[in-house]
Amino acid sequence: MEVEIKNLIKVSISLLASLIYCHFISSKIPKGKFRLVSLLPVFFLFTTLPLCFSYLFPNAIATLFISWLANFKLALFAFDQGPLSCDRSNSLVQFICKTLLPVKIKQNEKYPSSEPPQNSPKYKLPLNWPTKVLLFTILVGVNDYKGKFHQNLVLVLYCCMVYLLVDIIFGMFNAMVHAILHMELEPPSNEPYFSTSLQDFWGRRWNLMVTNLLRHTVYKPVRSSLGSLLAKWAPLLAMLASFLVSGLMHELLFYRVTRASPSWEVTSFFVLQGVCLVVELALKRRFRSRWQLHWAVSGPLTVGFVVVTAMWLFFPPIVRTGADERAIEECKMFLNFVKEEGLKWIGRLI
Repeated sequence: MEVEIKNLIKVSISLLASLIYCHFISSKIPKGKFRLVSLLPVFFLFTTLPLCFSYLFPNAIATLFISWLANFKLALFAFDQGPLSCDRSNSLVQFICKTLLPVKIKQNEKYPSSEPPQNSPKYKLPLNWPTKVLLFTILVGVNDYKGKFHQNLVLVLYCCMVYLLVDIIFGMFNAMVHAILHMELEPPSNEPYFSTSLQDFWGRRWNLMVTNLLRHTVYKPVRSSLGSLLAKWAPLLAMLASFLVSGLMHELLFYRVTRASPSWEVTSFFVLQGVCLVVELALKRRFRSRWQLHWAVSGPLTVGFVVVTAMWLFFPPIVRTGADERAIEECKMFLNFVKEEGLKWIGRLI
């Protein structure tokens, strides 16, 4: 643990130095290819920095936040687009928070990611951040008895744990940035278990920050470049490209976590989701005026499809390499650490 803390300090110093360079030097270079070239050393550094960590969770989080999200934001920044665009109101602290942390400032957009479709259920479940932490803690404990469960039930539990863990981590950083910058932020997700279609799940409910980033870094450029040649098919091809890039970045994340050669199953999972989403959109255009499923039917079908395909393609690379066991053990280690420190803190107060 001490070695990992030292690695964290080294990584933090490297990140801070890199972002100071980006904020004070690269931002002064004219947008376009020259600014992009000035950022190439930062891209390389951000891609390799997560390798400093030996534990699974620090490696995974650093790969997601730094190698993927931060690099994509800086790629947009090279062309003066995205959350890091050269705004005089952006202080160094704001620039660092927006670059490194998975947050999205709430604003009016042409494509609002958090608006559910009209046929979605109107009620909400009270799953606030503390509730999600409690549920995740319970599921970590339940995992001790997974030998008594069918393997498919274990994978369903993993689906729930991934959803809760992503929302817990992203929500924690949302609260941190809100406290520092006093900005209104988008929630990390919008109750994906109420999704009524794949378009609803991937576009409006699951991991909104990543969805928005892929929209600006992949979907819009591909659609724009293909628009003059394939005007009718450009949106669909851009959508497939977005899912392909997402799959490849998840493949990198899985490689860092499992340290095993890529099996390309996780890439296949996202490509499959993209293909099925394209088919869904085509069917909607064909039958919208004559036939539409009620949300009580389309909801379970949508969530069930995502869960079943995740059990088939998303989780096997993790389970085969034992990364799931290591991840759960690290969760237990962290929860025990928090418990012990919490008891010490309460003891000092008493």
